[in-house]
Amino acid sequence: MCRGERVAVVGGGNSAGQATLFLAEHTAQVYLVVREDDLGENMSRYLVDWIERTPGMEVLRHTEVRELVGDKELEALIVENNQTGERHRLKARKLFVFIGAEPYTRWLGDQLALDDRGFVLTGHDAAPSAGDGARREVGHEPYLLETSRPGVFAAGDVRSGSIKRVASAVGEGAMAVHLVHARLEDRRHLEQAPGAAQRP
Repeated sequence: MCRGERVAVVGGGNSAGQATLFLAEHTAQVYLVVREDDLGENMSRYLVDWIERTPGMEVLRHTEVRELVGDKELEALIVENNQTGERHRLKARKLFVFIGAEPYTRWLGDQLALDDRGFVLTGHDAAPSAGDGARREVGHEPYLLETSRPGVFAAGDVRSGSIKRVASAVGEGAMAVHLVHARLEDRRHLEQAPGAAQRP
């Protein structure tokens, strides 16, 4: 779809960096439009280094899109330097926007507590939303990655407050496995406690 075209990517995070590198393999020119000065502020260092040494790519720092130009399809972008106010026309036939994530959590319904943006609350943040029952019996606050539902954990980008980096998500996933075992051990102790048979 983009082969041989000039395209633009908006965003300064890892998703934008990965898309830029992928598009550079197939297009004539890729413009990476970033409102920050330092590309490494929200992007992994290995991606920054790779982008800086890839031909056919131009990083436009302190830049934001102000207008899309074209009748039936995109022909150009009007971009503005957010420090100087200077605007110029950027020839581009396609625009890819990576400026934020919308978590896919609607399927959870009201089963887990979410923050105001729809990300899953965990740990201390999930405690005020936790019900009675299992958690009170165990007698502890939610574990670091535990949700408002005892025994259910969240890791990676869907978790409120996560760093939104692949390495962090992998680390949280490994940590969640350890915490699941700890939670099961709590449950085992609870079931072996005197009077456990009489509990609902």
